[in-house]
Amino acid sequence: MNHPRTQGQRQSPAFDSRAARRIPPIQCLLTFEALARLRSVTLTAEELSVTPSAVSHRVRQLEEVLGTQLFGRSDFSLTTEGTNYLQQVREGLGALQRFPNQPTSGGRRRLKIAVTPTFARCLLIPRLAQFGAAYPEIDIALQVSIPLLDVVAEDADLIVRYGTGHYADVEYMELARDVYTPLASPGFLRQYGPIEEPAQLEGLPLLRSPLEAWQPWFKAAGLDWPEPQEGSQFNDVGLLCDAASAGLGVAPVRLKLGAPWLDSSTLVRLFDLDVPSPNAHYLCWRTGTMERWECNAFAQWLHKAVNS
Repeated sequence: MNHPRTQGQRQSPAFDSRAARRIPPIQCLLTFEALARLRSVTLTAEELSVTPSAVSHRVRQLEEVLGTQLFGRSDFSLTTEGTNYLQQVREGLGALQRFPNQPTSGGRRRLKIAVTPTFARCLLIPRLAQFGAAYPEIDIALQVSIPLLDVVAEDADLIVRYGTGHYADVEYMELARDVYTPLASPGFLRQYGPIEEPAQLEGLPLLRSPLEAWQPWFKAAGLDWPEPQEGSQFNDVGLLCDAASAGLGVAPVRLKLGAPWLDSSTLVRLFDLDVPSPNAHYLCWRTGTMERWECNAFAQWLHKAVNS
């Protein structure tokens, strides 16, 4: 018996069960997204806890269902069809991650990141094009945070902090640790050198920073010296390196952040002795932030990018 609809009542469209046969399996979509992002069968297999052969099988299965080639070359670069489909897959996976009735913000995502200056210049920005290629639908907005003081913009989604990692106000993950050693400019060495033994640092201008103490390196070098109390001081590693490259003194510099100055030979190592920094860079966020897929994607990408 047919029952007429009540006037004004809208009828939801019925799901056509025949369409289900055209929907790729979710594991194939997850594998495709991970492989497009990581560009490695091995890394994709590790992330998804499957075998490399399972990764290859899922991608072939997805291409057969779609009737198109998603990856163009052995480096897993995407075809035009693959690039277009990747955006659809990410939007779909993002929709599935959201709870019912949770509002959406449209196709593009905006991600605000507060980051320490030298970390941004030396580690993040040189790699940011890779993230943009993998996630073209995410717009990044960088803001400056101050190391150790934790001065950040309140509306930042993700925060890169440098410190001990004991943060009670946020959730966090360790991004990268580093070692440090004394660096100086070639001009400084011509003026004060040659400097062949750590003890020869006595009486030389030693640049200081609250980000890295001299005393642990002194101890590792067999020097029973206290922390210097005089000399120019800088609360940013980039400024510290610029000052040292200008010949103002010897600086205790972390090697990952000091790499641009070392690579350009504006700073050089004095000794073959590195000491682990007691601090590290951490990515921090407020509870609930990682429910947004773009935040989770950036966190995973950044951790792998700065440790590769």
